Amino acid sequence: MRLHKVYHRFSLLSSLPSSALSLHHSLSAYKKHISLPIRSLSFHHSHNNSLKPITDTHFLGKPTKKMSTQSDFCALAAENVGPNGSATSPPTQAYEDDDALEGGYRLPPQEIRDIVDAPPLPALSFSPKRDKILFLKRRSLPPLSDLARPEEKLAGVRIDAKCNSRSRMSFYTGIGIHDLLADDTLGPEKEIHGFPDGSKINFVTWSPDARYLSFCIRTGEDDDVGSKLRVWFADVETGKARPLFQSPDICLNAVFDNFVWVDDSTLLVCTIPLSRGNPPKKPLVPFGPKIQANEQRSVVQVRTYQDLLKDEYDEDLFDYYATSQLVLASLDGAVKEVGSPALYTSLDPSPDRKYILISSFHRPYSYIVPCGRFPKKVDLWTADGKFVREICDLPLAEDIPITTSSVRKGMRSLNWRADKPSTLYWVETQDGGDAKVEVSPRDIIYSEPAEPLQGEKPSIMHKLDLRYGGISWCDDSLALVYESWYKTRQIRTWVLSPGNDDTSPRILFDRSSEDVYSDPGSPMFRRTRVGTYVIAKLKKEGDDGTYVLLNGNGATPEGNIPFLDLFNINTGSKQRIWESTKEKYYETVVALMSDQDEGDINLNKLKILTSKESKTENTQYYLQRWPEKKPIQITNFPHPYPQLASLQKEMIRYQRKDGVQLTATLYLPPGYDPARDGPLPCLVWSYPGEFKSKEAASQVRGSPNEFSGIGSTSALLWLARGFAILSGPTIPIIGEGKEEANDKYVEQLVASAEAAVEEVIRRGVAHPNKIAVGGHSYGAFMTANLLAHAPHLFCCGIARSGAYNRTLTPFGFQNEDRTLWEATSVYVEMSPFMSANKIKKPILLIHGEEDNNSGTLTMQSDRFFTALKGHGALCRLVILPFESHGYAARESIMHVLWESDRWLQKYCVLNTSDANVDSDLSKDAGKESTDSENKAVAAGGGVQELELLEFDTFQLIRRSSL
Repeated sequence: MRLHKVYHRFSLLSSLPSSALSLHHSLSAYKKHISLPIRSLSFHHSHNNSLKPITDTHFLGKPTKKMSTQSDFCALAAENVGPNGSATSPPTQAYEDDDALEGGYRLPPQEIRDIVDAPPLPALSFSPKRDKILFLKRRSLPPLSDLARPEEKLAGVRIDAKCNSRSRMSFYTGIGIHDLLADDTLGPEKEIHGFPDGSKINFVTWSPDARYLSFCIRTGEDDDVGSKLRVWFADVETGKARPLFQSPDICLNAVFDNFVWVDDSTLLVCTIPLSRGNPPKKPLVPFGPKIQANEQRSVVQVRTYQDLLKDEYDEDLFDYYATSQLVLASLDGAVKEVGSPALYTSLDPSPDRKYILISSFHRPYSYIVPCGRFPKKVDLWTADGKFVREICDLPLAEDIPITTSSVRKGMRSLNWRADKPSTLYWVETQDGGDAKVEVSPRDIIYSEPAEPLQGEKPSIMHKLDLRYGGISWCDDSLALVYESWYKTRQIRTWVLSPGNDDTSPRILFDRSSEDVYSDPGSPMFRRTRVGTYVIAKLKKEGDDGTYVLLNGNGATPEGNIPFLDLFNINTGSKQRIWESTKEKYYETVVALMSDQDEGDINLNKLKILTSKESKTENTQYYLQRWPEKKPIQITNFPHPYPQLASLQKEMIRYQRKDGVQLTATLYLPPGYDPARDGPLPCLVWSYPGEFKSKEAASQVRGSPNEFSGIGSTSALLWLARGFAILSGPTIPIIGEGKEEANDKYVEQLVASAEAAVEEVIRRGVAHPNKIAVGGHSYGAFMTANLLAHAPHLFCCGIARSGAYNRTLTPFGFQNEDRTLWEATSVYVEMSPFMSANKIKKPILLIHGEEDNNSGTLTMQSDRFFTALKGHGALCRLVILPFESHGYAARESIMHVLWESDRWLQKYCVLNTSDANVDSDLSKDAGKESTDSENKAVAAGGGVQELELLEFDTFQLIRRSSL
């Protein structure tokens, strides 16, 4: 009855003049829009049940029409309020068919815009001495003009040619410094000043002695001068900033590394070579054909990487932008070039600041893998710029197997020991990098001094049977080594005494990485005087035991309860010295603050930084000292969206039909009462995950008391529109023993969704005919599969930036490491593209036109939409210009929200597709032959069909290239 009333009022409102339903924007507001087309394709059932394709291309020079605001419906809302003022039906915006025909960027309802446009909170950075805090100020969403800047797509990297940096870099707008006073409160803010107004700030770092800050700025992006990045530094006490280089011609090259402090007053900077001329020009006539060959019959399998090099011109262009000249620059103005120009990728000073590890790429390059696999050379230099020796020169690595846990051959994870002045360590694989090879040991950890004696060989620190996962250093008596194996989810922690060969390594923890209940926590680190971080040792009065602090999430069946344990590394005994409150708040340990002195920390002088939040109170930071442990609040950030401060949040548990326990977070609008207000339209938003056991999949992750952060494209935005939101319902895809999880992907996906839908209906919060499903990336893949295989559960779906045809990712996807030819039926059955004929519920596809994520080519949505349209599905495709896998520009995000809200209002709240869909489903009931043919292909018998599909894919690529 209520739905009929709302629909009737929509009809009345739609009869009003368009001016009465338009946004109250001035003409000047429209001039701020960027005149760029947004491609939007729709395919609808018309009222006479005939099929009508619609293609929209529109420019934003023309104001959009029929943009209703919440105020237009205040009369409607006033008639539908509960006793406490809550709306008994969700606020709605009139969306007519004409809205879908209008091009240009659109704006969602005001209640959504208000949340998205809320000013962002600053990022925090503590000084090395823990006596000051930086507040790094940020802007809200960038304009589309930022994304529209030209960029070069080379070797898996996107480069802003004018800035000579990675494209689309976010930035800070200002830097504020607060002293941390003796009573643990913050002093007044002091602004870093001296640089031009409107500067865009990046790469803020402290000097080792905490007296200075280094950063880079760019002042404009319309000219070559202002767009270049220039290095500045600021005196922390005065706040005065000035350029590092006196010459305006010395600019930063930030394509890879940027700059690093060599000592308290000197930086090593990657600069654009002064001798560099203009970029190479693409030849009008190519030198010859593009040729790739495999006449040696090498087995090379790679994922679907994007933005790769294509020809010699691309190679030259990559060299041009990525080549740097290293420069040593002192704060007093002295400048010294170091070495020759090269493609430097990382600069890593030794703890004693005597040496620098310098990594670089070199030719030959590859056209099938990104630059991370290019030949890589690591050299050792002195801090004053003298070459010492070559550490390694790794060849091109095109042949790393796609199997999870496979790695590159040769030296890897080359680093300095954090507890030694200048000692190197690294790992070398013993299985050729191939995880399918059975060998013991699988990895060996080596170590050697920076300048070994003549004839001195590297020492073996430890041998591992699983894959190396890192080292936490403390001193010669203690280091923790981690190893893991993805196939079994096994993870082990070893205790080593690096300086004592007589002490054998021993296993400290051996567990499943999926078993979050058994997670003992991770060691906390303290900062040394030389700026490295080592495991913090603690001592207790009258106790000579070796203690460390383990900081853990504290996963329990009731949710996470973070903790801090005092752990005896020798006996394994532990004492819980801090734990988050359980009833209302969620607290975490952020950092150790009592690490100024060398040596063990006295427990009674312990000082930590903690965070505290609740369902409705945003995160604030506190300092706590032992033994009092009285929290002192140091921040007071305002609530980012007070209109939802009283939202309702509950972590719910329910069971899948195979006995697996599932978890989800249920959000309800402020003031909503299911008994009084009845069921709501519901949006289910999720992302599947793979597990090796039902027990691990059943465990609870997260906390019911965490603050509900709402991102710019979050499903929680629809709380402001009166929806119930089921966020992150667990969709475990389980493969126990030798079974692969994806062998039963569809079956487990549908079972998980059925359990979630049944639970929200049982609770009376969701209307059974008004439950929508959505997801991003692999969540979009999930959404399309659910509409294909579980149409009885959902009224419509929203799929963003997904991959729908797994034959286009033939060498693995997500955590699937079998190839298309090894698991043909799995690839076919999992692909919603192959089931496009089964999708009858409305589906909205959204994709960035410049998606560079592996596997999720924009073509995936294009082809899926074509398949859906070819079977008469109710569908809509929105391609966002300049956007990548995630969406960044305000215009894009607002339009995505408008599209999503329109879709939800029309096909969930009003559910206008019900009649047509029911008719289509009944007509489809007898199509046994089509289903049989699909099953034959899925079973691997459809070789001819797969060949045709592959041919069609190549035809598409060829056409798009033309």
